[in-house]
Amino acid sequence: MKSRASILRLLGWAAALIVMLLPAHTVFAQMSDNSGGPAVTGIFAALAGFMMFFLILFIAMYVYVALALQTIAQKTNTPNAWWAWIPIIQVILMLNIAKKPVWWIILCFIPLVNFIVFVIVWMAIAEARNKPSWWGIMMIIPVMNLIAPGYIAWAD
Repeated sequence: MKSRASILRLLGWAAALIVMLLPAHTVFAQMSDNSGGPAVTGIFAALAGFMMFFLILFIAMYVYVALALQTIAQKTNTPNAWWAWIPIIQVILMLNIAKKPVWWIILCFIPLVNFIVFVIVWMAIAEARNKPSWWGIMMIIPVMNLIAPGYIAWAD
């Protein structure tokens, strides 16, 4: 009995994987005409549009923060400023700018602790650029976290 349940579970996972790997138009092309095909296509087009919008927004924000970190690293004479473009190594660059130990990267992967660590690191980065340390606290406020990296990087 147990083996039958595990086989059925395995077949279910395989079917789900196949459906996820097939393009949506292939799955819905086999539906009959009265099943709302154009409406389903419209929904997928809208979802694709939203996903493209958020992907472009994410890429723009990533480039903005990477440019800001690279500028901060150059202005604080921190070596390897190009690390700002590599996702995990970007945190090591931030720790180097803030003059914090590199083992703090472990703290950045612990939920809830990472918020506190990043605020402390951004406060130290602001101080390294001779800005008030409360700019690091601004990183937890939703709109200010878009302004703070640019201010710390490019304001003189």
